[in-house]
Amino acid sequence: MDRQIIAVEVVYALADRQKLVGLSVPRGTTVREAALRSGLDRDFPGLDLANSPLGIFGKVVARPEERVLEEGERVEIYRPLIADPKEVRRQRAAKAARAKAGEESPEPE
Repeated sequence: MDRQIIAVEVVYALADRQKLVGLSVPRGTTVREAALRSGLDRDFPGLDLANSPLGIFGKVVARPEERVLEEGERVEIYRPLIADPKEVRRQRAAKAARAKAGEESPEPE
């Protein structure tokens, strides 16, 4: 056999559902190619497999069009962030500070 086949998985998840697809792909398949072959865009309308950020086992792949997969790897398709995590933490800290200040100095009546 001139082209060896390897087994990989591709996964995508929303808050309420997820799907994992097992694929047999030729050795030399890139992370992006596996995502495109997964067909997960049929199950998740609006999912843009050609441009979504991708990772392997929780680590973002900087150049998924170049990174070649190895046997048993799991490609993860990431959703875009809705809010900047740093900003969310800042807002939460500010809210906690306001609540604490409210407890220490009650509002005048």
